[in-house]
Amino acid sequence: MKLIIAAIKPFKLDEVREALVALGVSGMMVTEVKGFGAQSGHTEIYRGAEYAVNFLPKLKLEIVVGDELADDVVATIAKAAQTGKIGDGKIFTLDVASALRVRTGETDMDAV
Repeated sequence: MKLIIAAIKPFKLDEVREALVALGVSGMMVTEVKGFGAQSGHTEIYRGAEYAVNFLPKLKLEIVVGDELADDVVATIAKAAQTGKIGDGKIFTLDVASALRVRTGETDMDAV
């Protein structure tokens, strides 16, 4: 099993979700996060005062899938989340040792 963690722009969530559901992904966790990378932040003006925004809003997606689906999920997220502009995000893939569905006691891929 693989855990895929993706940081994307918030307005791309629906497009990414729809593409993943069409691929057969049955669930994911979404968290609102703030961060910076190459985009580094920017300045904004609020009530006449200029201030620096060092951390930009992003969404973190966490998806656990079988090994055979992992590459397709990464490619699907990358395609659906891409705007071609700086700050499109990052995707990380990690190995998952085990999973357990609390309600039923199912383990590993049966729990996903």
